[in-house]
Amino acid sequence: MSEHAIEFLRGWIGEKVHCQHSPVKIEKQAETLAKECAAKAAEVGIPLEDIQEEVGDIQELIASRLEEAAEADQSNENSGKTSE
Repeated sequence: MSEHAIEFLRGWIGEKVHCQHSPVKIEKQAETLAKECAAKAAEVGIPLEDIQEEVGDIQELIASRLEEAAEADQSNENSGKTSE
């Protein structure tokens, strides 16, 4: 994958992928965000195939990042409660 495609994907995920607590919401949001990502990549001239060649299914990648964000948020909430 080109460096341009890698930079695009990292920046896009950093901007768009935020915490969701419900697994159902994560899957639904991942599907929506994957479509948005593919459309935005096409707008800037990056074929979806270039991204998927490197990372596989972008919906799965986004769902994974959403789950990580939810876990991190939950950890932050739990550590905040224990220090109160």
